[in-house]
Amino acid sequence: EVQLVESGGGTAQPGGSLRLSCVASDFTVLDSPMTWVRQAPGKKLEWVGSIDSGYGSTVYATYVKDRATIARDGAQKTLYLQLNNLTSDDSAMYYCAKGYCSGVDCLSRGQGTQVSVSS
Repeated sequence: EVQLVESGGGTAQPGGSLRLSCVASDFTVLDSPMTWVRQAPGKKLEWVGSIDSGYGSTVYATYVKDRATIARDGAQKTLYLQLNNLTSDDSAMYYCAKGYCSGVDCLSRGQGTQVSVSS
């Protein structure tokens, strides 16, 4: 069973930044594609971005592109999501998931970390 633990969420002001972390317990994040998704209250899970295994090429949703960076630390088995210039639309529960997925198909995901953007 895949075990992922997200952290780093919290409350931020509009225009601020947060860095979310996701620690994998039983595999290295370098050896698998990884994905971040999020879910706002009353909305479905939506894809934020993914990083491939190996070289680590990234791809992002249009609504976070130029504001988001996904990175990995293989030694720490940790995946990161840096999100800058936050807006209220970024308020959501953020999940990391193993593999490529786009939302409800992200079955191998952690328990999530909450991000709230408010002035």
